[in-house]
Amino acid sequence: MTFQRILVTVAAGTLCAIVLNACQRDKTKPGWEFAPQMYRSVPYNPDQANPNFKDGITAQLPPKGTVKQNFVPFDYKNTVEDYERAGVELKNPIVLTPLVLEEGKQLYMNMCSHCHGKEGRADGAISAAGKYPVPTYQSENVKNIPEGKIFFSITHGKNLMGPHASQLSQEERWKVVHFVQTLQKL
Repeated sequence: MTFQRILVTVAAGTLCAIVLNACQRDKTKPGWEFAPQMYRSVPYNPDQANPNFKDGITAQLPPKGTVKQNFVPFDYKNTVEDYERAGVELKNPIVLTPLVLEEGKQLYMNMCSHCHGKEGRADGAISAAGKYPVPTYQSENVKNIPEGKIFFSITHGKNLMGPHASQLSQEERWKVVHFVQTLQKL
């Protein structure tokens, strides 16, 4: 056997040992990794400088024209005309089911009941303090408001009520609309 052949045999045996060692039977020990930074990248703190961007900022704004996933445009501006138009044109796209109603109730309790009260009687903790006038859902001027106007009001706010579009997705707002409509009938 020549020296060259011995060297090739030893190299092949070493390579086989390395490969077999990397494929261990113990799943809690992954063996050797090639380029571990490809599996677990080193994160940048959003507040730290980042040399990978021209402006050095880690927390970049999305590119212009970016539309977030599942986004449905809301083409109604915060005007009286669009409020009236929403009352005529907007219809709830979510089918009313017991589950949807329960989700709407939970969202309402978390986001609305502190002012409007648990049953929409304007007796929430904030309105009960007497600082903010809140209409009841059962009053004559509110109980017949159509779903589009309710959605518009949740989205843009109304009078002293601020907008909730940043806290609730469109789907969540429509679920709240379903629940509010049940309170209008109490």
